[in-house]
Amino acid sequence: MSTDLIAGINPVGSALRNDSANVLELLVEQGTQNHRVRELVSEAKGLGIEVWQRPREALDKMAPGLRHQGVVARYRRAAAHAAADLATLVAAAGPQALVLILDGVQDPHNLGACLRSAEAAGVTAVVVPKDRAADVTPAVHKASAGAADRVPLVRATNLARAMDELKQAGVWITGLAGDAQPSLHSVDLRGPVAIAVGGEADGLRRLTRERCDHLARIPMRGSVESLNVSVATGIALFEALRQRSAV
Repeated sequence: MSTDLIAGINPVGSALRNDSANVLELLVEQGTQNHRVRELVSEAKGLGIEVWQRPREALDKMAPGLRHQGVVARYRRAAAHAAADLATLVAAAGPQALVLILDGVQDPHNLGACLRSAEAAGVTAVVVPKDRAADVTPAVHKASAGAADRVPLVRATNLARAMDELKQAGVWITGLAGDAQPSLHSVDLRGPVAIAVGGEADGLRRLTRERCDHLARIPMRGSVESLNVSVATGIALFEALRQRSAV
């Protein structure tokens, strides 16, 4: 069994609310007086989940570099979907299918923020390459504020092939590129669509760009050359949501 750690009040709370069957145990700071942690303890016990008290130093070692806030959960890692599942996910979503393709996002905080935006925008699935991309770690869970538990994640061995399968399923793909001429606001993002966003260093790779039906840029007035990948992702997803919500 593959397990993860989830650290922090909001990520642990989200896991208890949305996926309690996969929460194996809670470890909380010994003698904590934090009322929110104590509420999580009560909730976990009510669900039949074991709760253990540990010194704060032990929690620090379990979740190094994370602000665990006195609570850590051991969590059964959800199996990622395979690229073969994309057609089924898209068919189930119908004309509202909205897929996010992340081409090599390697920073866990960026991946977590992208998953958070994806969940908020009602994304059907997030597709990432199996290699050269961040895995779903405790830092990703923390940054996603629990969204990592709720968005189907597809790990594609061959990202270009997965994009071909999306197109065969009737999905139109728009890639974000700073050197593109069309504005994102001029692209029709209604119906079954996917938005492809490149990694932190190099943007979309050549094969990924070639699989896109459109390339578009986010219009900017300032002097910065590019946006953080998670910021760009949020802008693009909510532009799609805006268009879909327009009467």
